[in-house]
Amino acid sequence: MTKLAPVLSAHWDEKDSFTIEAYTRHGGYKASQKALAMDPDAVIQLVKNSGLRGRGGAGFPTGMKWGFIPQGDNKDHYLVVNADESEPGTCKDTPLLMANPHVLIEGCIIACHAIRAKHAFIYIRGEVTHVVRRVNQAIEDAYRAGHLGNGIDLVLHVGAGAYICGEETALLDSLEGFRGQPRLRPPFPAIAGLYARPTVVNNVESISAVPAIVANGAEWYQSMGTEKSKGTTLYSLSGHVNNPGQFEAPLGITLREILELSGGIRNGHTLKFWTPGGSSTPIFTQEHLDTPLDYEGVAAAGSMLGTKALQIFDETTCVVRAVLRWTEFYKHESCGKCTPCREGTWWLVQILRDLEAGKGTEADLAKLLDLCDNIMGRSFCALGDGATSPITSSIKYFRDEYIAHITHGGCPFDPVASTLFVGAGA
Repeated sequence: MTKLAPVLSAHWDEKDSFTIEAYTRHGGYKASQKALAMDPDAVIQLVKNSGLRGRGGAGFPTGMKWGFIPQGDNKDHYLVVNADESEPGTCKDTPLLMANPHVLIEGCIIACHAIRAKHAFIYIRGEVTHVVRRVNQAIEDAYRAGHLGNGIDLVLHVGAGAYICGEETALLDSLEGFRGQPRLRPPFPAIAGLYARPTVVNNVESISAVPAIVANGAEWYQSMGTEKSKGTTLYSLSGHVNNPGQFEAPLGITLREILELSGGIRNGHTLKFWTPGGSSTPIFTQEHLDTPLDYEGVAAAGSMLGTKALQIFDETTCVVRAVLRWTEFYKHESCGKCTPCREGTWWLVQILRDLEAGKGTEADLAKLLDLCDNIMGRSFCALGDGATSPITSSIKYFRDEYIAHITHGGCPFDPVASTLFVGAGA
């Protein structure tokens, strides 16, 4: 089994892990002191050398993103942390902020110094009130201790709870007080982001990984993970498993190994399908149990690592119904700015509802795939693409189950005992 090396979750088992006292007890804020004594460009190079890649889904090299910020331009620079975690199945930033908000604050201090920014913003969902309170308290404690306020200010911004605001440019519009809708790019945020100033937008986990890199060095971070996907990361395991939760492991671990750590699929059942990176990524089946869960391994197998949200479904789950529920979410959360997504997701839901109810035809399956083809790559942001992924991949692996809904005039599933479609169409 891949050797575990907890970094972000190292002290989550301590009752006071979220306090500034616990954080400093384990060497907290020493990394920021070290970084502030370094040249900003040296900090950027250190993060580049570490191989840290964005943990928000795209996996773009973090140090390279920082390096895009123009220097000597006499403009204000901003750091924005994306904590708007809202994709079905994704739950890594929320527990991280609950267990150790100070690691994010220290990461913000280091990142601001590196990109020569005096202001940082954490954009968080308004629904997670308990997290908002905890992060607010941590920021207050950091100011009181003198870690913030000496050239770097940090603000927690509470959003209204729109999934689209997880897209970085929609987030920036929302932060400025406008309706959260994606911007046409270019210009990119590194040139004209928040308030039309150079801006870095990073995920919570990405920034939280920085203090350990500064403290231990790039070579230490590179020693974990795979050749192109370095370090450890948080995998969110949910669904039909005995022990769901957060599992920190080096990139490249397999689902088979994580299931061993979690006690496996719930007793008496077998794995049917799963998502490697949340509901917006193409689904996998049993045949992908040994796929390395890193950016290259998952992509080579036909999906995306995304947010590393491992949703596990056993043989009692109707794949058509599951895909319908996901699609209803994307239809509801579409901001409506572009036609392919606004109209396309609505039609996807209508056809899937007919198919799930047994009212569809095989022609509807062809129409469904044609709709996905017309949405894919044609929307303003990745929401449209994400909405098509579970549909196309589920038809690829479970076409027989879709056909069975048509021939049976409804869902043929016995949710208690049926194992009729395990592996069907694979």
